[in-house]
Amino acid sequence: MRKNSFSSREVQMEGKDIRRKKLVSFAVFIALLSVGYFAWYKLYNQPQGEGKIQPALRSVLVTNERLFSKFYSANRKAKSYSKSDATANVRVNGNVGVGDNFDPAAWHLKVARKTGDTLTLSLDDLKALPKTEVVFDFKCVEGWNQVTYWGGVRVSDFLRKYNLAPQMAMGYVGMVTPDSAYYVGVDMPSMLQPQTLLCYEMNGKPLPKNQGAPLRLIIPVKYGIKHLKRIGTIFFSNTKPRDYWAELGYDYYAGL
Repeated sequence: MRKNSFSSREVQMEGKDIRRKKLVSFAVFIALLSVGYFAWYKLYNQPQGEGKIQPALRSVLVTNERLFSKFYSANRKAKSYSKSDATANVRVNGNVGVGDNFDPAAWHLKVARKTGDTLTLSLDDLKALPKTEVVFDFKCVEGWNQVTYWGGVRVSDFLRKYNLAPQMAMGYVGMVTPDSAYYVGVDMPSMLQPQTLLCYEMNGKPLPKNQGAPLRLIIPVKYGIKHLKRIGTIFFSNTKPRDYWAELGYDYYAGL
């Protein structure tokens, strides 16, 4: 009888201990939730800085860029696929800068070597250079990807052909559409990567208008936001050129 009574008290004590632990756990959860909400509230209500993004978030993106760039190697290539793996129905990852108010016959590529010194080239000038093809998995920040097939001239071959060695030693390349609506800035090491193309073909045929005809950038080591369509002007800089999506809060580096 005494043994049963002792067991009942033991059970009661265990029940109280469980309730106490539940209350402590719940209190800790509420405290952590409150701290998290307060931190989010303070961050969200910070004044927006560079690129319509809070300075704290931008500093995280810049830190990531520095980290990834330190480990970048021009010898690292995006995985290659066979042409038979490439999709016939290539998705369009944006249409800024490729409006209908454009005359392909009047197009020329402008290469600003330095202030007051601009090289003007035709598409035939580019096609006269050795052609390179790349089949890779195109990745969009929207969350989709496709194996796609492109042809054009390597950026590195292009720069060497036109004696742009001083420009190749600079830190960045900027590209702008003819209407100036879309623009990107890309680090020079990524531009010199052997798969990076000034591209004038898709699936073995001339680029369609919605894919950036007559000339676009294909850079497999970057997300699609860097693959500028309808290149109008190329220039060089030791400071970061303007970048359309970075100004809207996205990662400037956009590397894979």
